[in-house]
Amino acid sequence: MRDSSSHRRAPHSLHRKAAAVALVGVSALIAAAVQSGAATAAPERAPSAASKAIPGSESLKLTPAQRAELIRQANATKADTAKDLGLGTKEKLVVRDVVKDGNGTLHTRYERTYDGLPVLGGDLVVETTKSGATEGVVKATAKAIRPATTTAALPAAKAEKQALTLAKAAGADKADTNRAPRKVIWAGNGTPTLAYETVVGGLQEDGTPNELHVITDAATGAKLYEYQGIETGTGNTMYSGTVTLGTAQSGSNYTLTDTARGNHKTYNLNRGTSGTGTLFSGPDDIWGNGAASNTETAGADAHYGAALTWDYYKNVQGRSGIRGDGVGAYSRVHYGNAYVNAFWDDSCFCMTYGDGSGNTHPLTAIDVAGHEMTHGVTSNTAGLNYSGESGGLNEATSDIFGTAVEFYANNSSDVGDYLIGEKININGDGTPLRYMDKPSKDGASKDSWYSGIGSVDVHYSSGPANHFFYLLSEGSGTKTINGVTYNSPTSDGLPVTGIGRDKAEKIWFRALTTKFTSTTNYAAARTGTLAAAGELYGTTSAEYTAVANAWAGVAVGSRPGGGGGGGTSFESTTDVSIPDNGAAVNSPITVSGRTGNAPSNLAVSVDIVHTYIGDLRVQLIAPDGTAYTLKAYGTGGSTDNLNTTYTVNASSEVANGTWQLRVQDNAAQDTGYINGWKLTFP
Repeated sequence: MRDSSSHRRAPHSLHRKAAAVALVGVSALIAAAVQSGAATAAPERAPSAASKAIPGSESLKLTPAQRAELIRQANATKADTAKDLGLGTKEKLVVRDVVKDGNGTLHTRYERTYDGLPVLGGDLVVETTKSGATEGVVKATAKAIRPATTTAALPAAKAEKQALTLAKAAGADKADTNRAPRKVIWAGNGTPTLAYETVVGGLQEDGTPNELHVITDAATGAKLYEYQGIETGTGNTMYSGTVTLGTAQSGSNYTLTDTARGNHKTYNLNRGTSGTGTLFSGPDDIWGNGAASNTETAGADAHYGAALTWDYYKNVQGRSGIRGDGVGAYSRVHYGNAYVNAFWDDSCFCMTYGDGSGNTHPLTAIDVAGHEMTHGVTSNTAGLNYSGESGGLNEATSDIFGTAVEFYANNSSDVGDYLIGEKININGDGTPLRYMDKPSKDGASKDSWYSGIGSVDVHYSSGPANHFFYLLSEGSGTKTINGVTYNSPTSDGLPVTGIGRDKAEKIWFRALTTKFTSTTNYAAARTGTLAAAGELYGTTSAEYTAVANAWAGVAVGSRPGGGGGGGTSFESTTDVSIPDNGAAVNSPITVSGRTGNAPSNLAVSVDIVHTYIGDLRVQLIAPDGTAYTLKAYGTGGSTDNLNTTYTVNASSEVANGTWQLRVQDNAAQDTGYINGWKLTFP
């Protein structure tokens, strides 16, 4: 009699095509974090780039039981924590996750409620020392949670009608609300306001399940926000060779149940679009034959990818399962008919894969499984909103760790690379879906950050973060890895020296789990990754400098020491107060000694201290009065302070003359000033 847990071999040549949350898609990290010490808590001296992390700085590999005990302890003291943080009497904390470092530091992630209502965008991370002292707090919003009322003037039916209209306008089929609109406090991108959250189901235009979340002002009926809860994508199909699968045996029957990895199960939807499907089972322990026509082949691929992803997170990042609780998700294959996509769904805690065009290329590659399961990890840690800049960072996080899992797998038939969907041939010419070394090579993704990137589809606004990760891992310029040649440029034309993929992964994961929140934007991601690098390696380390340089290489922030473009710089360090909800103010810089026009890559480095950058409009005014909007009003979220570098095509402007930085605060209750700014001519 065989053991009830076995390993079943899958034959050579398993087709897999991966879906990364819509691989093909239809703020400073809250100044509170910096001011409270979260970004500066690292030792002043650190090891060199070639050395290991500072002893005790890395997170421990908690067992599910250890994590559960830490959560229990946090729940027992959450009322005291709320009081220590100065939260209002109507606010309560809800513990969501806990990370513990080797030196005893705890990073406890909370959601908030106000008068019993969920506060969306009110999440925060509290960092405490081994002695229990609060060392830092990272908040998704700096605004106090004090809504004018908790009594809705708008009937819930009107919010529901608005949500249905939006879903149908986006091409949704059989759109219907999954539940009645619920009252919430919306704090994601403005002053905390009473609102309705409506969730619309049905199917999206391409057949993907629909879970459109619409946030409606409960007083005015205005749409405040919307995002898609189903994170979909298209991945890569490839032969993965003969692999070992975790299975279970009952009598003479075997099933795709991985008892060593949280009982992860893989099901056959058999072209259906709902339900769980049928658990793969059979009389032997051999799954599939490497051909898409065999229904078991896709199941074997998905099961294998899920196992690799579980092992990566557990062995490399110390996380036992997507939620950290040792419970496996499940996979569904053969979704729909010729469905060219795959997706993660929080509501079922599962991954789902279509069979691709003509049902010949199941979307079940290694990096796709890694990508999809990472959406679950992100949902259960930072909870990055799947819209705007936070949505781009959400997508990039899945690309980053999908790539990490592919390298970790060390599968000779599917070698690690920095290409996304390279085997899928979705373009029909053999080119990858996305490139991490130069994202714009796909024709839509962005290489670098700019002020309007939050309005771009999240699968393309992910480009700067993907590019950052490549630069941090491998550096700029030409390089060949596993037979693939890369040539990564930088937005400021200066080189970046990589620190290696392993360290880059550690830094991003630490930032994701202890620094990022639901509203994190690119500026906040820079702050968070610098904080993570500082804690792991020290703020004077080569790793810390490399993080700053890699971000500058994608136009997020400047180089250490004020660099960021080379060439000649003109700077103003005069403070200029910004009136609260008042007239625009100008800070001038006189440029002289130049010839001809300004360049097409004029670097504008901005340092603005402000308690709510979403209220600001920031413009560069050329000598002839032409205005270039660097940051539009309403963008940037609820984070504090704006410290970044913009690239402006000013080639139509005469270089010499008086240039001005114009800043206007467009809403009440926030204050700040221009701390300084700089023009750099390469």
